[in-house]
Amino acid sequence: MTPAEHEPIARVLPMLSVPHLDREFDYLVSADQSDDAQPGVRVRVRFHGRLVDAFVLERRSDTDHSGKLGWLDRVVSPEPVLTREVRRLVDAVAARYAGTRADVLRLAVPPRHAAAEKQASPELPPTAERPVDESGWADYGRGEQFLAAIREGRAARAVWQALPGERWPQRLAEAAAVAVHSGRGALLIVPDQRDVDALHAAACACVDESRVVALSAGLGPSQRYKRWLAVLRGQARLVIGTRSAVFAPVADLGLVAVWDDGDDSLAEPRAPYPHAREVAMLRAHQLRCAALLGGYARTAEAQALVRSRWAHDLVAPRAVVRARAPRVAAVDDSAFDQERDPAARTARVPSMALRAARTALAAGHPVLVQVPRRGYIPALACARCRTVARCRHCTGPLSLPDRDAHGAVCRWCARTELSLRCVSCGSDAVRAVVVGARRTAEEMGRALPGEVIITSGGDTVLSTVRAGPAVVVATPGAEPAAPGGYGAALLLDGWALLGRQDLRAAEDTLRRWMAATALVRSRADGGMVAVIAESVIPTVQALIRWDPLGHAETELDARTEVGLPPAVHLAVLDGAPDAVAALVDAATLPAEAELLGPVELPPGARRPPGVAVDSPISRMLVRVPRTGGLELAAALRRAVNAMSARHDQQPVRVQIDPLHIG
Repeated sequence: MTPAEHEPIARVLPMLSVPHLDREFDYLVSADQSDDAQPGVRVRVRFHGRLVDAFVLERRSDTDHSGKLGWLDRVVSPEPVLTREVRRLVDAVAARYAGTRADVLRLAVPPRHAAAEKQASPELPPTAERPVDESGWADYGRGEQFLAAIREGRAARAVWQALPGERWPQRLAEAAAVAVHSGRGALLIVPDQRDVDALHAAACACVDESRVVALSAGLGPSQRYKRWLAVLRGQARLVIGTRSAVFAPVADLGLVAVWDDGDDSLAEPRAPYPHAREVAMLRAHQLRCAALLGGYARTAEAQALVRSRWAHDLVAPRAVVRARAPRVAAVDDSAFDQERDPAARTARVPSMALRAARTALAAGHPVLVQVPRRGYIPALACARCRTVARCRHCTGPLSLPDRDAHGAVCRWCARTELSLRCVSCGSDAVRAVVVGARRTAEEMGRALPGEVIITSGGDTVLSTVRAGPAVVVATPGAEPAAPGGYGAALLLDGWALLGRQDLRAAEDTLRRWMAATALVRSRADGGMVAVIAESVIPTVQALIRWDPLGHAETELDARTEVGLPPAVHLAVLDGAPDAVAALVDAATLPAEAELLGPVELPPGARRPPGVAVDSPISRMLVRVPRTGGLELAAALRRAVNAMSARHDQQPVRVQIDPLHIG
């Protein structure tokens, strides 16, 4: 073969999962490949005797390789799918999370679909600028100034506290439309498909539908790649999607926004486990564009951005908040012993809360009942000593799938236990630890005879319910919207959310409660929310006062005091005890690094991939100050590469600032 006349060398990045091979390699480009083998295209190269996928990073006239160079096998497609901006973002994410660029690229660039790629892009007519009604942002302090900053192309960054009852899809669509009409692109990230659908409908009312693209995992390979190409080729100016869409190659990005950043769905479960919020903020920092984090509640991470002055608050005055919020009352479930209402006792709901539900139903409004768990009875315990019932095979929690079940079923391995006996006291009597949505629907049906009972959760999640009296029993995140809002909401089993052994239990509980409360009519319209929990709990007080900012401040202070993220950076190392110890020894950790552990892997935590099933797993935590995060990630990345090259240890999973530590 004849080398290309101009820049005959291609520097490529092979898509290899082996950490120590996360580097560029030089290959010769033949003359007939030269026109197509441009930076950003997919190619195939021969590596150690086998063909692997790779991306061309640059064309060069020289090489620093002293040996003989191989040839590019072929150019898979002349489409430059890896843009310079996305490549820069991929490098930053790999450095932030101690991962490999190949793993991040698999998240950033979808698999090629040849048929979709060969279709010519349709000619789109010029977009007609539609007037944007910005009055909805006037309720928030500096809201209109934020939109003005987007219009002028300034790098304004804000953490937005949405009001109760706020039509957040409409507000986000208006902010994105301001960016699009000023000649720039916008990227909106939401947790799930239901949010994508709601935001897409709102966006198409503000921006020409041909310029709006929705990206999500539910699309088929062809449709997803076709829409992604529309973004790459500059046809789509407004992109809406779930977590992986944060890498979408939007040209001239003017706004990147993330809604409800506390949702677990925004954390990537695949290596290197990036969070969409952090990727979005990295992208906003690199491109000097506007950024917006929005939600009814607020995470400690978002509050840390405000405290560091990287972002500013976008909140409404207290008078506006009080006018928009429903009345919230806390009811201690210990009051059940004094209740004389048989229906209230049957439904596990105090009489006061049940009266609120009946009042709303009589007025013709639906009632929302939020239950922490789906299913029928998702957890069982001994009726005598309260020991949790667990599977004899895998120690997973036992549950009853329905009322007519012939035995308890393990939620982990699905084995059935026909006869239960407590391992502590030997009793064969069991009780429900927590009641699921289906059982709650049965109980509410008995407590409110004649009312329509609707369930939403699990495999059947409703987006909306029609107007009129009905009782809607939903799990957190599956609450459907009601025209005009719910007349009342009952938030059951608060102890099940607040009592979880998790760093984010209080924060996540308030987020779920506020999402449900935001669907209820205002106090002036008779809206009432009853939360079944002790009123002295700070999280309950934050809900009653609708004070997510104060709760986030307190949460951030508490984590700072005990040295937990986001006040510090924390690396979690999971693997065989010898492998974890070897990794720590091989890493040149920052001087201020603090080692915590090792301990056994917490129950329920996923085992690291590639580790033998019967091998013991330990967990080590490495903590550094906020300023040492990149240095810690770089040290662990080098150590993982060195261990990978030696092939003498099992793999260790490295996670930087994971959502859940155990």
